[in-house]
Amino acid sequence: MIVSAMTLISRVLGLVRDVVIAHLMGAGSSADVFFFANKIPNFLRRLFAEGAFAQAFVPVLTEYQEQHTSEETRELLSKVAGTLGVLVTLVTLVGVIASPIITALFGTGWFMAWVHDEPAGAKFELASLLLKITFPYLWFITFTALAGSILNTRGRFAVSAFTPVFLNVAIIGAATFIAPGMEQPEIGLGLGVFIGGVVQFLFQIPFLMRENALVKPSWGWNHPGVVKIRTLMLPALFGVSVSQINLLLDTLIASFLVTGSISWLYYSDRLLEFPLGLFGIAIATVILPALSRNHVNAEGEGFARTMDWGVRAILLLGMPAMLGLIVLAKPMLMVLFMRGAFSLNDVDMASYSLMAYGSGLLSFMMVKILAPGYYSRQDTRTPVRFGIIAMISNMVLNLFFAVPFGYVGLAIATSMSALLNATLLYQGLKRKQVYCFSRRTWVFFAKVLMATTAMVLALLYILPEQQVWLSWHLGERGFELVRLILAGAVVYLLSLILMGVHPWKITAGADSD
Repeated sequence: MIVSAMTLISRVLGLVRDVVIAHLMGAGSSADVFFFANKIPNFLRRLFAEGAFAQAFVPVLTEYQEQHTSEETRELLSKVAGTLGVLVTLVTLVGVIASPIITALFGTGWFMAWVHDEPAGAKFELASLLLKITFPYLWFITFTALAGSILNTRGRFAVSAFTPVFLNVAIIGAATFIAPGMEQPEIGLGLGVFIGGVVQFLFQIPFLMRENALVKPSWGWNHPGVVKIRTLMLPALFGVSVSQINLLLDTLIASFLVTGSISWLYYSDRLLEFPLGLFGIAIATVILPALSRNHVNAEGEGFARTMDWGVRAILLLGMPAMLGLIVLAKPMLMVLFMRGAFSLNDVDMASYSLMAYGSGLLSFMMVKILAPGYYSRQDTRTPVRFGIIAMISNMVLNLFFAVPFGYVGLAIATSMSALLNATLLYQGLKRKQVYCFSRRTWVFFAKVLMATTAMVLALLYILPEQQVWLSWHLGERGFELVRLILAGAVVYLLSLILMGVHPWKITAGADSD
């Protein structure tokens, strides 16, 4: 609940940020370039910071805190901070210096246009410049994630969950006060990203001091704890980042498509990230330390019970969120983004990719829950193997769907590969006899499915026609959207209660029905 509450604040401000950006730049060339330059360091952030590193670091740190002295734990923190710091500094310097090469690699369509002196070649030059500004964000956010992982293992979830608020505030400030006065507003937004990284980094320091976890970094490549972390992290670098690699592949292919494709995918992905972060990532964040303690202390029954709780919570929250996104795609885009440079055509285009991404929301959430079942047991190789299969399938599906459906086909392929990844992760846990859905969970799923169906039917019945939405002003649209969401929530909850499900009992120690 703490993580979800803090994440809610961050996600709401994230939506405000995207509304401001949409008003400023819409879905044109400038927006495509900014989203591209922001996506690369964010991808690496998932590798070096929140993703692979956290999945490898948290179980090892939990083991040290449970079985080693406080001095040994502080030594581990020192060695990890120093070793990770050197590596990320080198990566950051390479990224800034080699930004044209990176842009050519992931924005091949723009690079080819630049080589042939076509108009779209200007995007390549601007993206290369902007990447130099946004890439240092990686350095600051890596140490921010390190601090957050330390605090999470000690039960201090609120700090790291609240920290992203500062990035959103920095970008909103830059979009409001810096970018409008610049000839190229996307550069102003890039400065906002850099400032946000600095502020997030500084915000964590007092809380580390309070936990007596602020240490002097030192090189420790061969320290036993560091060896264990990097052994776990190397395969996890790929496994935990499959969805991010898939999104980069989408960006690469979209650079060959019509202008606006990258932006339409971005705006729809941002709306997908709202429930994914609020529910999926929040639940995954809190169960990883719990699962790690269950494993270290050989509590097999507690491990399975924690996994089952995570799956039920995802079903309870993910099913209505997934179908709600699909049914209300256009109304949400109209209310949030349709103003300034963001047109009705952009709403239509983004809604198609949002519906395609939305169909995979439950799968994305399940991956977030099932993967910690491996990482907490210090098994990073198995998820990597499944991740490779999912990524290859995504590449094939991209080529298969992109031709007839364009950028929407990329979103369809991403959702289908997420479903494959989640299925493989579950089958692997079941095969190892680590975890399988209980009969109670299957019954719970059936009840949630019926309640969600009732919600969808109710929404479709009361949903106004598009022409009615267009005839309203912004306030009327916003009021109607809130009314629809509340109506859907009421129908969903009443349906659950009528079937004997009590959502308020979904806690670590209570039955759900």
